[in-house]
Amino acid sequence: MRQTTLAALNTARRSREAVVLITDLDDGHDTVVLEGQMPPGSLRVAVEAAFRSGKSGAVDLAGRRYFINVHLPPTRIVVIGAVHISQALATMAAEVGFDIRIIDPRTAFATPERFSGVELVADWPADALKAHPLDAYTALVAVTHDPKIDDEPIIAALRTGCFYVGALGSRRTHAARLERLREQQIAEADLERISAPVGLDIGAASPAEIAVSILADIIKTLRFRDIASASGDDTSMRGDEA
Repeated sequence: MRQTTLAALNTARRSREAVVLITDLDDGHDTVVLEGQMPPGSLRVAVEAAFRSGKSGAVDLAGRRYFINVHLPPTRIVVIGAVHISQALATMAAEVGFDIRIIDPRTAFATPERFSGVELVADWPADALKAHPLDAYTALVAVTHDPKIDDEPIIAALRTGCFYVGALGSRRTHAARLERLREQQIAEADLERISAPVGLDIGAASPAEIAVSILADIIKTLRFRDIASASGDDTSMRGDEA
């Protein structure tokens, strides 16, 4: 691997950007491709599939053989609200392999006893997110039912481009939320990205069932996200370009 290729990979990892290393197995040539900057031609479909699945592998295309090595940032779930749903979701997310962080300024809820072994921050979201900003590989889930706590991180998630933004509440509650967000100049296209009522509609009733629906919705959104427009659809590449 050439030094320029390694430098490009390391830069992407430090920036929490998804990246693939495409190696032409016939001549050894390497190409580094960021998510949202798709290669032209027959490689495009294979690269999109690698970004969505996170799985590396060899492919045969147009008489040539390539190895696509995919490097995805660890997926994070940031939950606003230390409630019963959050307790169940924390356990399930860990089983799936997602990092999870619970933020809630209400110290009566955000206690180590209720969230043993979970990263827990008893602070206002605006302050907590300064130290660990949201990004495109973060899912934001707001479940406090309190606009004073939920609204600001939802706005931050939409503006940052989190791949998933979900909020607990009835349709009436969400309609009121949308009006507040419009007052903050959030575009309609961004508002449509909010999953509310949060999670897949599976008739969930208990906190654990709601957590299942949320996690399933997060996974679905992650695996079926629009790769091509993740950071602007073009054919630019980094490192030792083809």
